[in-house]
Amino acid sequence: MASAYSKELLLSMYRHMYLIRRFEERAAQAYTQGKINGFCHLYIGQEAVAVGTTEALRPDDYQLGAYRDHGYPLTRGADPRMVMAELFGKATGYCKGKGGSMHIFDVEHSVLGGYGIVGGQIPLAAGLGFASRYRSDGRVTVCYFGEAAANQGAFHETLNMAAKWSLPVIFLCENNRYGMGTAFARVSPMPEVYKRAAAYGIRGEPVDGMDVLKTYEAVKDCAAHCRAGKGPVLLEANTYRYRGHSMSDPATYRSKTEVEQERKGDPIPKLRQWCVEQQKFPESEFEAIDVEIRATIDAAVKFAEESPEPSLDELHEDIFVEPGDPDVKPRERVLGMKVDWPRHPGPKDYRVTWDLEPREQAEVAGEKPGLKKPARA
Repeated sequence: MASAYSKELLLSMYRHMYLIRRFEERAAQAYTQGKINGFCHLYIGQEAVAVGTTEALRPDDYQLGAYRDHGYPLTRGADPRMVMAELFGKATGYCKGKGGSMHIFDVEHSVLGGYGIVGGQIPLAAGLGFASRYRSDGRVTVCYFGEAAANQGAFHETLNMAAKWSLPVIFLCENNRYGMGTAFARVSPMPEVYKRAAAYGIRGEPVDGMDVLKTYEAVKDCAAHCRAGKGPVLLEANTYRYRGHSMSDPATYRSKTEVEQERKGDPIPKLRQWCVEQQKFPESEFEAIDVEIRATIDAAVKFAEESPEPSLDELHEDIFVEPGDPDVKPRERVLGMKVDWPRHPGPKDYRVTWDLEPREQAEVAGEKPGLKKPARA
């Protein structure tokens, strides 16, 4: 029986997961060597979520997430050298070294950040969804966030608004079971985040975030749901991080036995084994990818190490954008490449296709089921 997945897709999934894994391992090494400063949160173990998601989306769909953000741009075609340079705080980074590990933006590939405030990206996703709805551009926004962010007020306010306006947003909870060093079940009476969708009348479901194919199928279906105008989705990807919350976290709140058990479900060797055994891909193809990726990461580290520090003359630059300022195109600025820069419509292009607010009078709306006034005594 023919596979439902093309060979090109499967190898792309493996390549990008392996790219993230090796990138993060070298970032960890550089951090311990004092070459990366500040906070550094690794994505090791969670690669299937970002890769499965990106493969299921259109290239122009928006993505944004929290501070464990190195993997998101790498899935979409960002240059690993410039991502690594950003972690090193160098001028050749995507944000000129001013964003660092937690704030990587790649507008060219529609990756709109890393955010350091827990849950801070969630309202911004509603803004992107609102813009897409207002422009009728067909885009979907994927907002990654950790399970602990679901207990923030911004989560409730945003999902309420997104549901009311049927915004095309996939709120993708990466539930790795620990909010920093606290097991989520200890602080939440409803640790299954997807079930909270019922409170907003929207679709909510879980997916195995340690399986890239299951994640791909789930996101593909959710994106179709959003594009069809059926409103947002709360998708919970159950996953696991193999390292601490950040590089400064020894992760003593969980046992080695637990981590070793979870490593048996590592999504990268799982996909490779399935391709070899079920799809009859030769091992040599994966070995070639491994060699290619290791060389890519070696080059990225070398590039970052040899890149210049930001000039002090840049200290007060990039704080405000003045009207008429041109976009700064990172790969063009650093590598001299001509890039296909995304076009964002202006006011003359806007096409409002729905009523933002209901037009009924309050008296009429109040007669709807569930909104009737209680009987007076």
